[in-house]
Amino acid sequence: MKSELNDVLGRLGVTEPMALAIGHDWFAGAGTELNVFCPIDGSTLASFTAASCADVDVAVKSAAHAFHQWRLIPAPKRGEVVRLIGENLRRHKADLALLVSLETGKILEESAGEVQEMIDICDFAVGLSRQLYGLSIASERPEHRLAEQWLPLGPVGVITAFNFPVAVWAWNAMIALTCGDSLIWKPSEKTPLSAIACHRIVSSVLAQMPDIPAGVMNLVIGSGSEVGQALAASPDLPLVSATGSIPMGRSVARTVAGRLGRSLLELGGNNGAIVAPSADLELALRAIVFAAAGTCGQRCTTLRRLIVHRSIADDVLDRLLQIYKHLPIGNPLEKGVLVGPLIDERAADRMADALESARQQGGKVHGGSRLTGGVPTNGVYVQPAIVEIDSAAPITQVETFAPILYFMRYETLEQAIAIHNGVPQGLASAIFTNDVREAELFCSAGGSDCGIVNVNIGTSGAEIGGAFGGEKETGGGRESGSDAWKNYMRRATNTINYSSELPLAQGIKFSV
Repeated sequence: MKSELNDVLGRLGVTEPMALAIGHDWFAGAGTELNVFCPIDGSTLASFTAASCADVDVAVKSAAHAFHQWRLIPAPKRGEVVRLIGENLRRHKADLALLVSLETGKILEESAGEVQEMIDICDFAVGLSRQLYGLSIASERPEHRLAEQWLPLGPVGVITAFNFPVAVWAWNAMIALTCGDSLIWKPSEKTPLSAIACHRIVSSVLAQMPDIPAGVMNLVIGSGSEVGQALAASPDLPLVSATGSIPMGRSVARTVAGRLGRSLLELGGNNGAIVAPSADLELALRAIVFAAAGTCGQRCTTLRRLIVHRSIADDVLDRLLQIYKHLPIGNPLEKGVLVGPLIDERAADRMADALESARQQGGKVHGGSRLTGGVPTNGVYVQPAIVEIDSAAPITQVETFAPILYFMRYETLEQAIAIHNGVPQGLASAIFTNDVREAELFCSAGGSDCGIVNVNIGTSGAEIGGAFGGEKETGGGRESGSDAWKNYMRRATNTINYSSELPLAQGIKFSV
């Protein structure tokens, strides 16, 4: 894969990977050596020195300095910067998609979709730059105007995970830029090359605009949790947005809360789907397989629990098993392959441990074996697994970041919803039904307790126009569309007295 990597990095302008970008300038990190591996064949893609906690301080100072100028630039002008970034991303879409596949093991189709998400969120943010609306509020006092406005918040720390190495950053970065914030990006150490390429693209845009402070965008690539914790601890970052595991999110949240900052968390999802007797099974099966096996089960929105009515359960299971037997698994760069590798051996070990726990808890495991034939040597390839299991089994409460689908049966919709909601996580959910009453109940306050609630589509594949995030241990954060932009701004309530009197609210009299 080294030759493909060198070619694509060359086209993207990445000559030598470095761990620290302060605006336009690149520096070697002051941390330990970082090795980047390709999950497709286990080869080494790059080696360089990672950033240190001291490097975080440099990046934060850069972002804080740039913010004081950037916040005063009119929002439509900030939107124009984002528009130009989007145009550059369009030009480099194919190369960025290939780079994402090399680092994550995603099939090219999914990687291209991820890059398209970056482009789409740029378009969304450009429109948003003229729609950062506040409210006019009726005042109880005569000749007074009561209003609410939204103002830039400050430098924002963005911590992203390996499975979506560029899209989640863009969800945060493009909205934050439009809102007038500067950024420090800490990507996963497993996928730093995609981050370096994206930063170079952004930097090339900013370099052509001398009135824009270069320090609005900064990159810090650390190894381990120390750099992320240093970001979380910085008092100069009013907001830290973190995507990753629940333990990581808890750690970040504690640190940020300890200094009374804000955290925006998008964490684990133990996502469920209900298949009702009235469901269109052909549609449901296609959606289930993509949601459960796509990205080799390494999406936060991956379908992990399938809750099927007893009257159709055997039929659904038989058909799923047949589809799983013929899933094309292998090199994600090859045409026709639908399932690539797991990110690394550690992920395979966790999958094996989860399947063993499921067996011990009474589950019947179909598939899940390690594949060595017909796939690239040294890659971590597995057969996606379906596990028939009781909904009360403890393993079903845990998100394993791998292609494991727990198959459960239900009698009544109320029971199915209780099973669905009976886990600590609350990200994405779905129901397959042609009964409008069932669909509406699932979307109501008495239905799914997740942040994403779908009818007749799978749990994965969210559009950027809606706010993305979940409840409970998923963290409660919202990124991307809708009014998620408010996370990146501060609210000011203004009262303007244009009279010559000084009436007090609530009718209070205070004569001096």
